[in-house]
Amino acid sequence: MVPSRVLVAGLGVTGRAVAQVLAARGSRVRTYDDVAGQADWREAAAVDWSGVDLVVTSPGLRPTHPVLAAATGRGVEVISEVELAWRLRVDRATGGGPAPWLAVTGTNGKTTTVGMLASILTAAGERAVAVGNVGSPLVLAATDPSLDVLAVELSSFQLHFTRSMSVQAAAVLNVAPDHIDWHGSLDAYAADKGKVYERAQVACVYNATDPATRRLVEEADVVDGAVAVGFTLASPSVGQVGLVEDVLLDRGFAALRHTHAAELGTLDDLAQLAGPDGDVPPHVVANALAAAALALAHGVEPRAVRDGLRAVRPGAHRITTVATMDGVAYVDDSKATNAHAAAASLAAFGPGSVVWIAGGLAKGADFDELVAARGDRLAGVVLIGADRSPLRDALARHAPQVPVIEVEPGETGEVMTLAVASARRLAAGASVAPTVLLAPASASMDQFVSYADRGDRFAAAVRDMVEGR
Repeated sequence: MVPSRVLVAGLGVTGRAVAQVLAARGSRVRTYDDVAGQADWREAAAVDWSGVDLVVTSPGLRPTHPVLAAATGRGVEVISEVELAWRLRVDRATGGGPAPWLAVTGTNGKTTTVGMLASILTAAGERAVAVGNVGSPLVLAATDPSLDVLAVELSSFQLHFTRSMSVQAAAVLNVAPDHIDWHGSLDAYAADKGKVYERAQVACVYNATDPATRRLVEEADVVDGAVAVGFTLASPSVGQVGLVEDVLLDRGFAALRHTHAAELGTLDDLAQLAGPDGDVPPHVVANALAAAALALAHGVEPRAVRDGLRAVRPGAHRITTVATMDGVAYVDDSKATNAHAAAASLAAFGPGSVVWIAGGLAKGADFDELVAARGDRLAGVVLIGADRSPLRDALARHAPQVPVIEVEPGETGEVMTLAVASARRLAAGASVAPTVLLAPASASMDQFVSYADRGDRFAAAVRDMVEGR
């Protein structure tokens, strides 16, 4: 049922798509945004609640935002764009009801996994698209009858106000401290991630090495018959997908899984995603296994998994080699915006082989565990960002032998030029031929527009250096 009187809170790309879809279906739409000039209201106190039955909120607004708090206090339902998309789904043109959703969440790896999943589904002959927290807004895809299946990336923000979604299969890739300032606690953050499993119809895919994801599966209220399938980089047990030597194997969905494993592909099928050393990073393999499990839950054949993985292209700012100079590879992993992602990035390299460019907006994060676990990888560190003390202190405690150069925050316009030049100096003095790795472990908004802008500026600084400018 289409809601009659709706307040769309937040007029970013998603908010505008929500307003468009609702207006086309006859809803009376009013808008709030504290920045956008085209919004009906820009101050929470000015909102006329007499004409509002439902609020559809942007994931950028915290639950404590004055507009959302006012709605809750008045008994007005607040939902996410994801929840709205679920309620407005249309039947497929080919019949059989609405397109099923295959959903992915987790602290890190969501975008890569959803891209892999969409590629596998396409290889299987499905009309599929990656949507949600990546690509086009979910509400547009859910109301497009031409699509067969949706590969949906979901953030914890989007899941917070989602209540009735029932996906065909869901995966939580990992849970690590992030966005605690938004959710209030790690437990609340994990609980919102776990909402993706609620009412899952066929399968809940979890990380067999992450107890938090297993716990979320165990606590989920799923449709009768839905199964739990783990992904692991070890030899898979029954009910898992995993890896034996260089072969990706399925013992979660294969008909003879109790005695045999079905081959899904090999590491050679992921060669295009290898790092500078020619090896596919472990977290990339894990993402591929999670994507394969979701696709298998949808019913694709193993051949499509192989063909889809072969077709995947590297994503921007995800362990991308920008250039090599004097035997040193300069690698952009600006998407590593938290400690968990940076740890996975550093793990892809050998001991003493990384000059690490790190720092940014820490969001109250603690880096002790990261540096203690990955300090052996470091040949040197260049710290950027307005608040470098959390990383500086963690390095002093757990890797005091590693040389550190700091780029002052007042040098924002040239921060990457200075950071790359500093990293080059550290690389020249390293005993092992190093990689210069931008994996900041922090958000970018203190000095850059976005993580993409940060990565682009790093790449530009590297190219300028190589070209002698």
